[in-house]
Order: sequence, then C-alpha cells, then structure tokens
Amino acid sequence: MVKAAEKLKETLKDEDKILEIVSKTLDENKAEDIVVMDLQGKTSIAAYMVVASGTSQRHVASLAEKVQENLKKAGYKSTVEGAEKADWVLIDAFDVIVHLFKPEVRDFYSIEKMWSSVAEIRKI
Repeated sequence: MVKAAEKLKETLKDEDKILEIVSKTLDENKAEDIVVMDLQGKTSIAAYMVVASGTSQRHVASLAEKVQENLKKAGYKSTVEGAEKADWVLIDAFDVIVHLFKPEVRDFYSIEKMWSSVAEIRKI
C-alpha cells in the first residue's frame, strides 16, 4: 500500500514538472494567450491541458519544437501531431496535453469553451 502511494506521489510531481516546463517554454518563446486547464479527477486522458497561440505557422512550429526539446532535456517523452502544417500542433506529454494554434484556428475550434464546463481554467 505504501509503494502505491509513493508511486502516485511521484506521478503527481512529474505532472507538475511537465506543466512547469511547458508553461515556462511557451512564456519565454512569446506564445500568446496561454491557458492551463486542470483536468485532474475530471478525465483520464491527462492531468493538465495547455492551450496557446503562435502568431504564424512558423511561430507555432517553433513553439512546438522548443517544448519538445525542453521536455526531452528534462527526461520526459512526448509525441507530436500536426507539426508539418503547424496550424494546430498537438503535443502529448502523457500527463500534459499541449495544443498550439494559429489564432484563427484556435477561434474556430474553441477548445477552452468545450472544456470549460469540466475543467478549472487559468491564464498564465
């Protein structure tokens, strides 16, 4: 029973570390309108979801690259979808899901609105 509690504690620490890396990277690289959604206890897909905008396809692609690079440096794995076109890039860092959008694509899909009834949302 103690081992399970220790494992859970470590997992929570990893979630917070991943969130910190993602948030800091996005902020330092001038992502716009960064939003963190706390999904803990609401869904099993992830503990947090981060949504942010880049100013162009190139900016979105660069943000995705930097996030993945910094996660890898810290020893965390992630997968990416949509980096080729870079209108909407999804990074799955397992405990944290990151959505990076061009502003007009973000407006169209309104992910924050979709999750607002379930998740606590805070802006960074």
